[in-house]
Amino acid sequence: MPGFPGGQPGGPPGPGPGGFPPMPGGGGPGGPGGGQGPGAPQSPPPSFIPQQSASLFAVDPGSISRCLFRNVYIWQDNGDQYWMYLTHVGRNSISGYRWYGFGPTGFWLYFGLDLRRINQFTCF
Repeated sequence: MPGFPGGQPGGPPGPGPGGFPPMPGGGGPGGPGGGQGPGAPQSPPPSFIPQQSASLFAVDPGSISRCLFRNVYIWQDNGDQYWMYLTHVGRNSISGYRWYGFGPTGFWLYFGLDLRRINQFTCF
């Protein structure tokens, strides 16, 4: 039903922007909290960049779900690489907080990514 989150009065909220789950705390870029809801980590990720493994495994919900609520280093198929704090694993995507910047001067921002765009990952 139009006008109601999730389509039904009193029903669960529908997906957030881009089809990802709603952001914790309702924050987001340009919204309340600037994307740093209560689920954002309170400290920066590890200060090192892990070694990329020589062996590649399939990236699927089962393989990456062991990294939930942990720091994850992501290597994307387009060459991007970064730290992320993973808070949700879906059938085709992940979401959580991505670290932008360097060392303690960076910041966490809510972020989502299609699993098909991940080349490799490791979690700590």
